[in-house]
Amino acid sequence: MSAFSGDCSDFSGCNLLSRATALHNVELPLVYSGVASKERAERAKKSLAMVELSDRMHHKPNELSGGQRQRVAIALALVNSPSIILADEPTGNLDSQTGVDIMKLFDKLHAEGNTIILVTHERDIAAYAHRIISIRDGKIALDERVKDAPATSAV
Repeated sequence: MSAFSGDCSDFSGCNLLSRATALHNVELPLVYSGVASKERAERAKKSLAMVELSDRMHHKPNELSGGQRQRVAIALALVNSPSIILADEPTGNLDSQTGVDIMKLFDKLHAEGNTIILVTHERDIAAYAHRIISIRDGKIALDERVKDAPATSAV
């Protein structure tokens, strides 16, 4: 399982190391998993490519926009190929097109067998879900399955 929080108003909110490049930030979980250096670099590059940041992999967090830092954090969450992804406001600080791109990536990951649990306040982002659980005042207000999800044209 991997968790991702969308609060990337500064790089610390994305849990990125300020002195490490995007590539090294994404490699870090692989270091702790005992993955060899060459494979770490390949997997981290692939993960960054998935979020369309191959051209920014050698930049440090302070050299990236908030949206780019957020996408590095998503790449970091994806690098170990988790079967479950917990995404807290993954598009919160992104422009609408990048948000669509991230949701398309989540659609692809779901189609490959990953479970994605996403928290959002944005209705257009929730429209991608196969199931929507709305919570009001700490209680489940609505629990519905969406027949035609993912609604890629909703955003």
